[in-house]
Amino acid sequence: QVQLVESGGGLVQPGGSLRLSCVASGSIFSINAMGWYRQAPGTPRELVARITSDGGTNYADSVKGRFTISRDITKKTMYLQMNTLKPEDTAVYFCDGYLADMYTRVVRHYWGQGTQVTVSS
Repeated sequence: QVQLVESGGGLVQPGGSLRLSCVASGSIFSINAMGWYRQAPGTPRELVARITSDGGTNYADSVKGRFTISRDITKKTMYLQMNTLKPEDTAVYFCDGYLADMYTRVVRHYWGQGTQVTVSS
C-alpha cells in the first residue's frame, strides 16, 4: 500500500529554520508531482509549494525566498527547507503526491498525515 509520511516538524523560534521530509513508501511504480500544503486552525488548507516530475517548482507568495522544495527520487523523498520562519507559518504541514502503485499502475492522489510546525518565542 502506498503511503506518504511526513517528519521534521517541531517548535522553532522566529527567524529559525526547519526541514520537513515526506517519504513515499510501498510498492511504487512512479512518482509524479508532489507538494506541501499547510493548514492553520480555522483556516482552509493552502498550497505552500509544488514540484513537478521534471523538477519544476512553484511557491506561495508568502513563502517565496524563504522556503525551498526539493526531492530525491532515489530515496522517494521530498523536502521542504524552511528558513526565516515567522509566527504566521505556524500550521500543520501536509505533503501530497500523485503516485502509481506497482500493481495497477494507475496514478492516484495521496496525502500524508501531517506534521505540526509551531513558530513561537
